[in-house]
Amino acid sequence: MAGLDNVKLKALLADVASGALQLPDFQRDWKWDDDRIRAIVATVTLDYPLGVVMTLEAGGDSPFRARALTGAKVSEDVAPSLLLLDGQQRLTSLFQALFQESPVETSDARGNAVRRWYYVDIEKAVGSPADRDEAIVSVPEDKVLRANFARDVVHDLTTANGECAAGLFPLRIVFDTAKVNAWRRAYEKMDDGHFDRWSRFEEQVLEPVRSFQVPMIKLAASTSMDAVCAVFERVNTGGVPLNVFELLTATYAGDRAYRERTGDYYQLPQVWRAIKEELAGGHPVFGRLEAGIDDGLSSSDFLQAVALVRTWSRKQDGQGTGVSCKRRDLLELPLADFESLAPRLAKAFAWVGAFLERQCIVRAADLPYRTQLVPLAAVRAILGEATDTLGAEDMITQWYWCGVLGEMYGGSTETRFTRDVEQLVAWVRRGGPAPETVTDAYFFPERLDTLTTRNSAAYKGIYALLIKQGAVDWHYTETPLKPSLMDEYGVDVRHIFPRTWVRRNQEGGKTSPANSIVNKTPLSLRAAQALTGAPGAYLDSLAAASDMRREWFDDVIATHLIDPYLLRKNDYEAFYAARAKQLEDMVYHAMGKRTILRDMTDAKAVK
Repeated sequence: MAGLDNVKLKALLADVASGALQLPDFQRDWKWDDDRIRAIVATVTLDYPLGVVMTLEAGGDSPFRARALTGAKVSEDVAPSLLLLDGQQRLTSLFQALFQESPVETSDARGNAVRRWYYVDIEKAVGSPADRDEAIVSVPEDKVLRANFARDVVHDLTTANGECAAGLFPLRIVFDTAKVNAWRRAYEKMDDGHFDRWSRFEEQVLEPVRSFQVPMIKLAASTSMDAVCAVFERVNTGGVPLNVFELLTATYAGDRAYRERTGDYYQLPQVWRAIKEELAGGHPVFGRLEAGIDDGLSSSDFLQAVALVRTWSRKQDGQGTGVSCKRRDLLELPLADFESLAPRLAKAFAWVGAFLERQCIVRAADLPYRTQLVPLAAVRAILGEATDTLGAEDMITQWYWCGVLGEMYGGSTETRFTRDVEQLVAWVRRGGPAPETVTDAYFFPERLDTLTTRNSAAYKGIYALLIKQGAVDWHYTETPLKPSLMDEYGVDVRHIFPRTWVRRNQEGGKTSPANSIVNKTPLSLRAAQALTGAPGAYLDSLAAASDMRREWFDDVIATHLIDPYLLRKNDYEAFYAARAKQLEDMVYHAMGKRTILRDMTDAKAVK
């Protein structure tokens, strides 16, 4: 459903100027710098191949909102006949340099914004083709070429006579025959030797530009949206891959039914911003808006949740065969369905934020898996208030912690999304067995030794569970730590035995790992400032600062699943083994299962 044709560059640039050729709105902005523009102009003057451009006939089943190429003054009312899929950077550069009567807005080698005019040095251009790059001259916006740190004027090109005297032909008039002839007469009048030089210049430079042809692939309007997007990404291998949100932004903006109904186009970015601002404003776990609209919970996450609910509903109604949120499902998400489902999913994600707070996860940096929120929100949107019953929330909580502590969302997630939505909904409704994320999740005790950084979901999970089960800070000892106090107190994961102390007190160079989560616990910044030297020494200082008796402060220590006796003895190995056992039990309780190692040991004991 595609044809290949050769189109004259002049006709193509005229279509850009008129708006007959425009961009689909998902195309990113033009960004070529001065050097690349000079290089492509040189390519055209030499009649070297420019490369194929690809267009799509406007209309059909793939409606996109269109916009003019940068520099073209086209009214929004002008409907294009073709949309440019590949070739934006090349055609925009050539349009601005060769067709418009204003300087090209580009950037220099350092990335600074500049405005430039482009000329051809006639004398250099009629020499060796190898020197053609040097013959293309970039001139500042004021059309004055300077030297000696801009103190001396080399050429003043503000008039045609100045251009002729410098022997610099203005490329912006190359396709305007009347202006070229007037410029030629002024040039030849200045010097008899210019007659022959102009003849060679016209033959070697101007004629190749005027007759230059661009090979064009034209996709039919009936080409499916999925195919258009696949083609676009294959031919734009040098750029940043498009995301689904950008593609849907363009297709929703081009939705004719919406425009006829409202008189305006649908602005998906504004809709998403409003949703994200409300979610992040109420629950910081979804990200920091000052870091960008897609910091934390992303537009892709939201669209996937919408697609999961849509395909689940269609399957229930007999209109679809499966639950899915793959790329194709998102690209085929109709605007009407998105409009209907988006408010439901926004409310569902707000519920997810509150659920996470009940798990003592309130900051984006402490979130184990962002991806796990997608099926969780979809399930809430499907079940609604049915998730608020005690039994249902217990099931969902077990599923959540199995996913985190079993590290089930660390790889490919789309298949797990699908299974979890269907299985978790059925489980909560008492219509099916426990989801595979619950039954297949395991936590091996030795994993504790390797949980050392926030890169691990289980590491963050244990940190949150310690707060959830009632850990009391060692400075603010009045009440257990609460999600609302995390930022105020500067709560973070802190070492219990300082690493330097552990290294100095190793026996035979062997010891349990000092950087493991076993040797860490959630504490405020004020408490952490006292954690220097041996625990046996700093604990009494903390107790005194809290105006507490030793045995009372030992109770505070115990809320972190730490044996205060071993801590006071400075016995790191015994402390590590005892706390590892406590953390294992906490993990198994959250997952609703026992360790594999213990199951095997118990089985052997029975035999």
